[in-house]
Amino acid sequence: MNDQKDVVKNVIDYIEKNLEEKISLEDIARESGYSKFHLNRIFAEHTGVTIYRYLSNRRLTVAAEKLVRTDTPISQIACEAGYDTQQAFSFAFKQLYLSPPRVYRNLGVFIPRQDKISMSSFFTRKCDLFTLLLQEAAA
Repeated sequence: MNDQKDVVKNVIDYIEKNLEEKISLEDIARESGYSKFHLNRIFAEHTGVTIYRYLSNRRLTVAAEKLVRTDTPISQIACEAGYDTQQAFSFAFKQLYLSPPRVYRNLGVFIPRQDKISMSSFFTRKCDLFTLLLQEAAA
């Protein structure tokens, strides 16, 4: 069991170091030495989320921070987050943050939706008040 936690920790570290690189589940599996199916299973078992979901949510969280704290164009942030088009980025962003990137930027409040997972204290937090604010702003 401890070996699996170490593998998951190494996967998290690899993802964090390569957030702005073009990486895939295959790349991560190759780096870990496990099949992508087995690796994804143990990752989800220990974190409660798949590798793809974690990678996507981390990239969108970094993007959300850039939206609030920089004047970088949304199209550039979308590209840095690994999206081929601004439309694809906007769709994914809205799914996680419940508002389009421009509305989120205009609110000026950054609340991370997916922090780096710590294997010693994994938890999920709900941001109900923030979700309500976003829904009202998007309406």
